[in-house]
Amino acid sequence: MKAKKQAHTWQYWLFFLAGLEIITISVNFFYAPINVAAGGSTGISILIEAVWGINRSVSVFVVNSIMLILAAVFLGKETLKKVALGSFLIPILMAITPSFKLTSNNMLAVIYGGVLMGVGVSMLYRINASSGGTTIPPLIIKKYFFVDPALSLMVIDMSVIFLNIFVDGVEAFLLAAFSQIITTITMRYTETGFDKKYQVRIMSNSKLEEIRQMLQHDYDGLTVYNVVGGYSDQDKQQLVIVVDTNEYGQLVAKARAIDSEAFIVTENIAKVHGGKWQI
Repeated sequence: MKAKKQAHTWQYWLFFLAGLEIITISVNFFYAPINVAAGGSTGISILIEAVWGINRSVSVFVVNSIMLILAAVFLGKETLKKVALGSFLIPILMAITPSFKLTSNNMLAVIYGGVLMGVGVSMLYRINASSGGTTIPPLIIKKYFFVDPALSLMVIDMSVIFLNIFVDGVEAFLLAAFSQIITTITMRYTETGFDKKYQVRIMSNSKLEEIRQMLQHDYDGLTVYNVVGGYSDQDKQQLVIVVDTNEYGQLVAKARAIDSEAFIVTENIAKVHGGKWQI
């Protein structure tokens, strides 16, 4: 039991450091070399370096330290513990990680930067960790003014993005805004995984039992629901099954071969846990 706990702890810290380093790479290799600030304390540091020449890692350390003081005063020790380590590690990683321009195409830079930022932040969210910084004010606003943290964080990030106009022009602002969209889309997919599933609901007036036998023989995880027909007001059964995307077309073809009039409804599923899908 103790060995299992130690292994879990080792995996947690590795995942935590990997998430922080991916965020660092997105900043040092893609955002900073083209002076595009896409939000957060790292974005603020890019703007400060562009205007006053102060090293990014120093700026992030100062901003994060101020945020930690606010967390200690307004949010308490528990929240402070969750964000403190990430807040201090990010500037260290930014200082020791090389920084250079990988591409001369600014659009490619913000696309890659946005994807990496989304992956890194999602990895931290996955283990209930944080890199601190500007994620702290939204928690304070939520506590005292009951505003959704996602909304207030968006306002803060958009404010930082807007400042690009005064530092490097409208193009930098547009690139930063586009990068934020890329990050949001990436996070939406990486938080639930890329291995999507289909949930298929099947009803048949005459050959439901044959379809059921086919599903039981060829697939796993079949569920049968008792339902009532909306027009007939009669008790019926509905078959529900979750399949991989590559199994979907074949399943529908098999059901249609048994009953061409079968009523089939398909839903996209982001993530499945349990059964044959253990992760």
